[in-house]
Amino acid sequence: MTVYFLVDIRDVSNTEKLAEYRAGVLATVEAHGGRYLVLGGPADVVEGTWSIGTPVLLEFPSRIAFDGWYHSEEYAPLRKLRLDATSGAALCIEGCKHPPAALLPG
Repeated sequence: MTVYFLVDIRDVSNTEKLAEYRAGVLATVEAHGGRYLVLGGPADVVEGTWSIGTPVLLEFPSRIAFDGWYHSEEYAPLRKLRLDATSGAALCIEGCKHPPAALLPG
C-alpha cells in the first residue's frame, strides 16, 4: 500500500544546513522508491484553521520502503540536518485502495 510522508516546514533557522540537506536528500528518496509530489508552492486553508509553512509531500510504494528510507544510514545524517535547520511537523500516512471499503454500500 502506498505511503505518504507529509512535512510542514514552519521555520528555517539555519539555511546552510538546509542547503546541505537539499543537496543530498533526493538521491536517498529515489533509492528507496520514493518521489516528491509537492515541494512548497501555494497552499490555502479551505476548512478550519491550519498554520501552513512550506508543505512537502513524498510518496513511497509501501511502508517498508518508507521505513527503509527514513531509518537508513544514508538518510540519518540528512534527517539530523533538517531537524537542526528547521522546525515543523511531519506525518507518515498510509494510503488506501480506491474505492475505500468503508465507503461502499453495505
